[in-house]
Amino acid sequence: MNQRALITLEYDKIRAMCASFAVSELGKAEVESLTPSTDLDTARRLLRQTWEADAIFRRTGRTPVDTFPDLRNTLRRAHAAYSLSMGDLLGVSRCLFVSRNAREILLSGDEDNELHRLANPLSSHRTVEEEINRCILSEEEISDNASPALSRIRRQMRITNERVRDKLNSIIKSSTYQKYLQEPIITMRNGRYAVPVKAEFRQQIGGLVHDQSSSGQTLFIEPTAVVELGNEYKRLLAEEKQEIERILAGLTALVAPYADELYNSLGLLAKIDGIFAKAILARDQSAYCPRLNDQNLIRIKNGRHPLIDKKTVVPISVWIGDGYNTLIITGPNTGGKTVTLKTVGLFTLMASSGMFLPADENSDIAVFDEVCADIGDEQSIEQSLSTFSAHMTNIVDILNRANAHTLVLLDELGAGTDPNEGAALAQAILEHLQLSGAVTFATTHYSEIKAFALTKEGMQNASMEFDVDRLCPTYRLFIGIPGKSNAFEISKRLGISDAIIERARQYLETEDIAFEDVLSGAEAQRRAAEETAEKVNAEYAEAKRLRSELEKEKNRLQADRAAIREKAREDAREMVNDTRREMEALIANLRHVENIDHKALERAIQSSRDALRKKQASLYDNGALPVDAAGMQPNTVTPGQTVQVVSLGSNATVLKAPDGRGNVQVQAGAVKLFVPISDLRIAEQKKQEKVVTRPREIMTDIKSMKYELDLRGYLVDDAILEIDAYIDQCVLSGRTEFNIIHGKGTGALRAGVQNYLKTHPKVKSFRLGNYGEGDAGVTVVTLK
Repeated sequence: MNQRALITLEYDKIRAMCASFAVSELGKAEVESLTPSTDLDTARRLLRQTWEADAIFRRTGRTPVDTFPDLRNTLRRAHAAYSLSMGDLLGVSRCLFVSRNAREILLSGDEDNELHRLANPLSSHRTVEEEINRCILSEEEISDNASPALSRIRRQMRITNERVRDKLNSIIKSSTYQKYLQEPIITMRNGRYAVPVKAEFRQQIGGLVHDQSSSGQTLFIEPTAVVELGNEYKRLLAEEKQEIERILAGLTALVAPYADELYNSLGLLAKIDGIFAKAILARDQSAYCPRLNDQNLIRIKNGRHPLIDKKTVVPISVWIGDGYNTLIITGPNTGGKTVTLKTVGLFTLMASSGMFLPADENSDIAVFDEVCADIGDEQSIEQSLSTFSAHMTNIVDILNRANAHTLVLLDELGAGTDPNEGAALAQAILEHLQLSGAVTFATTHYSEIKAFALTKEGMQNASMEFDVDRLCPTYRLFIGIPGKSNAFEISKRLGISDAIIERARQYLETEDIAFEDVLSGAEAQRRAAEETAEKVNAEYAEAKRLRSELEKEKNRLQADRAAIREKAREDAREMVNDTRREMEALIANLRHVENIDHKALERAIQSSRDALRKKQASLYDNGALPVDAAGMQPNTVTPGQTVQVVSLGSNATVLKAPDGRGNVQVQAGAVKLFVPISDLRIAEQKKQEKVVTRPREIMTDIKSMKYELDLRGYLVDDAILEIDAYIDQCVLSGRTEFNIIHGKGTGALRAGVQNYLKTHPKVKSFRLGNYGEGDAGVTVVTLK
């Protein structure tokens, strides 16, 4: 990759920005050594790694790599060294912990992930890590428990030290010796305990002189009484040092077999740290993963230059490669032309390095073999090069490199020399690059180049918008229309007189004036079209908003309507059930009245129940209760027709046409009964064979012809209502025996059921079920 272009496009700055998010020094170095890839598959793999790291960061809220030291030099000499220092060994333990932790996190993901593949070789030796931490407390302290011998030595050292101090304390506190002492204190000299003695009393305190004061007035003497103890303490110190060296040598031997593996793991940790630094940079810049291609297609949607303040940067949208490979950008100075070139170039380098782009999703970037840029003032005093010469020297190198896999960025092409010659030279250079297949972005002020691009196939004009009224650029790029320099308008606004401006216009050639007029007209039409588009978009957005609100209101009304209907159904059901309970209670009371015509009573009861069913049917008709299946009440029915009996909730077959009172004989399964035509609904043919079974329905098992009424879970009062209705159905169908399933439980439901059966006029007898019939959980009822 062209190093000049990397510097020109400030690739080093984006690398430094990314490196600041790495947690380790090795990770920072890894990022700072990044170079753009020229291979499409490699670039895609780098982006894939960043995408996976971003997913892990979003899931866990952190990077799996923690801070760790650079121990590569230490690990290189781990095989040859007798022992590593305590600091080095603690560093090894830290690296082992970070490696193991990162490996566990990354291996918990998908096995096909790039990061899973990278993490698999990471070191994970928990026993080595824990052994080092057990033995070493800090870089200067080893644990007493590092070995039994060290524990014994240090215990003896504490005992000896206490004996020495006890002896010395007895001396400095003795009234006999206090007058010989300069101060009643214990001090250390040359690693030995001593007391400060006045020089004139040297003979009164026997012992070894280890030091004296600068004035010679004080001698630091180790009394004879503690010399032997001091020698013992010195011996123990030597033993301690020897044991510590042995322990460190043992730990070094424990680490040595894994030194090469850990060395490689540090490189992998640095790479993983760098990948997560790119993911965190993407989150910081609200960046997205671009789509890469090798078809020279660039399509950037609302791209923001990453080195410009996020609060002030203006997004640009630019595309090339679909119908043209050369884009000529024109417009006023400070209008954003150079920033556009740098954005395209830097985005290309970033994407090829595995970095996300601060642009909208689904932006496209091509991978190139070379990125060449001639941007800025290349004047060199040392080399005696003018601005034009410096530019041409750089452009010569670019022309030699350019091919179909090259991105070329040229700023102010042809500037710095005679305008006519510069424009002609610029046209020739652009033509050469266009024919070579290179993707070229160039900025210019020359009208000749604007007109040249209009006539050449494979070239396209673009312009940076400038607000003449406010004398400031908008930094918006428009592709398809060349831009004006707006020199006259800007000068006039800044105070140049109209006469001078008019005179300047006269010096322009007629063709130039006409061309500028064409540009002005095109610009006016573009502005008008843009304003129209904005209005259309605003009206579309408003219409979309209104439609959304209407949909919400419609859904709310439908929900309210459904709720009201459901409430009406519930109220109607409750009303019917209340009426039925009241009627059944009244019937029960009437049946206990003596001296009453029971046959007339039963006729009246049946009439009342028919009236109740009609009332229930009318509620269905009025929509208060749900209408099942086809749901329409027939005006008449014919034998063989399938209908739905509303009161039973099941389908039946018509046996006879309606009689004079409107009653129809139907067959539901094996049961034949008469029902009013108002209790019937037209049933769909596909549902003829479906029979819905509920506790109060007649069972339709034709093989066994077994009648059962399941009342388990009912209260006694509700069960009586079900029994009464069920007996009526049995009487109508001619059935004389059925079973009531009430379960065993506490026996309360069984007792309530049997008490009611005792008083029912249609019940001949009842008994508990036999073995195989349900035992005490079933009552077998026989009707008269």
